[in-house]
Formats: sequence, C-alpha cells, structure tokens
Amino acid sequence: MIKERVKEILSKIPEGVQLLCATKGRSVEEIMEAIEAGITLIGENYVQEAEKKYSIIGKRVKWHFIGHLQTNKVKKALKIFDMIETVDSVKLAYEIDKHAKKKGVVYPVLIEINSGKEKQKSGVFPEDAENLIKEISKFENIKIEGLMTMGPFFEEPEKIRPYFRLTKELFDNFKKLSLPNVEMKYLSMGMSDTWEIAIEEGANIIRIGTLIFGPRKG
Repeated sequence: MIKERVKEILSKIPEGVQLLCATKGRSVEEIMEAIEAGITLIGENYVQEAEKKYSIIGKRVKWHFIGHLQTNKVKKALKIFDMIETVDSVKLAYEIDKHAKKKGVVYPVLIEINSGKEKQKSGVFPEDAENLIKEISKFENIKIEGLMTMGPFFEEPEKIRPYFRLTKELFDNFKKLSLPNVEMKYLSMGMSDTWEIAIEEGANIIRIGTLIFGPRKG
C-alpha cells in the first residue's frame, strides 16, 4: 500500500514541487518501501531516532530535520541532515554556524515561521522574521534558503489557507531584500490534509506522512 500511495501522490504534484516523506515513528522497512516507490527526501523530528535510521538507510536519500532542534543536538544533526527546516532563533543559528565552520561547509537552513502566532509552538512570529533573517545572514557558514511553516490545526483544512498565504508573502518580501547568505528558494508548507492548498499558495516542499503510511499505531 505504501508504494501505491507514494506513486499516487507523486503523480498529482506539479513539476518543481518536492515531496518530503515525514517518517517520525515509522520503521526502516516502511521507509525503504517508500524510497523504492520514488521518495528521495525524508524528514525526521528527532535526532536520536534519525541516527538509527540513517545508520541503515544512509545517503540514498536527502534528509531534512523538521522538528524542534535543541542546541545541544546540533553537532549530531549536522552529521545526518542535509538541511534543517526549523531555525527560529539566533542562538540555534549560532550553533549551526559554529559546527558548520568546523566541518568547512556552508549549511542550508529554512526559517520556521509561526504563522498562527501560537505560543505553544516553535517558530518566529511573522512580524519578527525579517529582523531574525537579517541577524542570521551575518553568519558566514549558514545559507538561508527559504521558509517553513506548520500553521494552526483546523478540522476544516481550508481554514489554513490564510496562514500559508501570509508565509508566501513573507517569502516574496524577503526575496527582495538582497541579503548576503540568503536565497529564498524553498517554501515548505502543507501536510497530509493540507498539501494541495499549500501548493496552490506557493509551497514547493510538502511534508507528508500519514497519507503515505496510514495512521501511526499506539
């Protein structure tokens, strides 16, 4: 079933949109089945869980970190992930820059926007995002490549549209700033129930888990 679901989603998404397979709580066997069906990008929420999977799956796919990253996990994260989608503070950016410098790389990140201004969620509030990007752009070993948002949860998926639209407006505005180490290429929005709306509003990375694997057990 996983293969069929992946192929169906891939057949529906337009050219230029990447399907990120969200694999939190999924087994290596399930993930491998998704990869065999054409998945080339997977997202994990926890460094420790990703380490175990990475030791088996390795570099046959790209790895994005899509959870809340603690600063003390940055060093390990940079060994696994090709991108961190959830940078929301100068403190976290500083740690990434520091470890990237030691590795001799310029590390790509997305800035997480808390588009619903939900206090219990991570991400920078929309009105503070420009200042954050300007601060992070000063780091030489980080490249800001776009934005990511979760948006609030609604029973009716259509209600999330204004939050995606707001994030796209920020994305377009930041594109015009011409800051060093900033290139707005990726807009990561939308999950299993909202990915089609996200694409309509400009997303070019969609993060899908449940629609591929079915509901998590337990």
